[in-house]
Amino acid sequence: MIPKRFRRLAAAAAVAVVGLGALAACGDGGDDEATAGPVKLRFLSLAWQKESLQANKDLVAKWNAEHPDIQVEYVQGDWNSVHDQLLTSFEGGDAADIVHYEASAIGEFSKQGYLADLKDLIPGDLKSQIDQGVWDTATFDGQVAGVPFLLESQVVIANKKLLDAAGVAVPPADGGWTWDEFQANAQKLTKPGQFGVAWALKSPTNRVLNLALNYDGKFFYTDGGKTEVKIGDAEKEVPKRIHDMIYTTKTASPEALGMSGADTLPGFFGGKYAMLPGSVSLRQQMVEQAPAGFEWVTLPPVKGLSSKQAANPQTLSISADSKHKEQAAQFIAYFLNPTNMAALAKGDWLVPTGKQANEELVKLTKGEQGWDVAADSAADLTVAPFQMADGYPEWKTKYATPALQQYFANKITLDQLASQLVDGGKQVLR
Repeated sequence: MIPKRFRRLAAAAAVAVVGLGALAACGDGGDDEATAGPVKLRFLSLAWQKESLQANKDLVAKWNAEHPDIQVEYVQGDWNSVHDQLLTSFEGGDAADIVHYEASAIGEFSKQGYLADLKDLIPGDLKSQIDQGVWDTATFDGQVAGVPFLLESQVVIANKKLLDAAGVAVPPADGGWTWDEFQANAQKLTKPGQFGVAWALKSPTNRVLNLALNYDGKFFYTDGGKTEVKIGDAEKEVPKRIHDMIYTTKTASPEALGMSGADTLPGFFGGKYAMLPGSVSLRQQMVEQAPAGFEWVTLPPVKGLSSKQAANPQTLSISADSKHKEQAAQFIAYFLNPTNMAALAKGDWLVPTGKQANEELVKLTKGEQGWDVAADSAADLTVAPFQMADGYPEWKTKYATPALQQYFANKITLDQLASQLVDGGKQVLR
């Protein structure tokens, strides 16, 4: 999934979208060009935030200064239009050598043969820095289609003064609450005019399926090459708990159901909601938008049977048509060394995939503004079955999102929700 903050804010970033010609892979002149001068590579980047843009461009400039024989041209892309641009440029054989995208989107390009298999191109020290579960998100039919480098976990942002007033202690970065504790503390934080939680569920599917991994809820099951949607107790656990918070204990605000994460901020800053479950990137808006004197904290992911969540990392891939795959891999390894990966993560308010990069990021930020929690959350991010299902985007849009919205609006029962999700799977997964 493309992070919603990218879809919402990319246009506001006023990033110019390059024409298809600008995506052209260098090396058009063939092997003769390689002998006439330095190897030339094009790097299509989707960085858009000010600090992230600067970090990307600085790293490319530094590489070029240190590697006169391999020169990289920075090409600016845009999250809103890159998918169609890439499809056209891949089909036309003129894609950039190095492509920035995300794990959930590169599978189709890999299966169509547009991306190089990186298994033997990426050095061992970079491979060992990233957990296998994260590598699995970018591996399709046994081929590694991209190097995962930035992650987005789900945490809880809380109003520190309201926690203190209710006697709710902030858990350590590596010790998040269980779901039972989270719900009990939401009760303590609920009083007239104040809800313990605001679940922003305008687009509920990714969040529900993501958190369902807390209880080993898979939703998509594959047997003998056939994939189908199944809903059992594990899949029902998270939606039921959220529903209970809204309608049984009344600790979650019903008005937040149609909101995005950003929509909840005025109420949060005004003391209407004590806690906001959301993306780790929400911390940036806390820093930029919170009123003077507002105290907020980042709480670790909640735990069920585990704290597992789905990982959909941003990735760097190499075009199958690139004439300089080895040099492109050298650039990627440089671009994603621990220090550089930490800088890129900081610029995007996301979590680096590399273990050493995580350590460097915590040192760089002193763990402040929730960076200690963000770094620690990386250990629980892994591939989820829905990410590997070819029909997931259609199932999500046509069936899951409408059904979950009805359920959270209390218009259908949990069993009816399950039936709609299963029936939708039968329509899509043929």
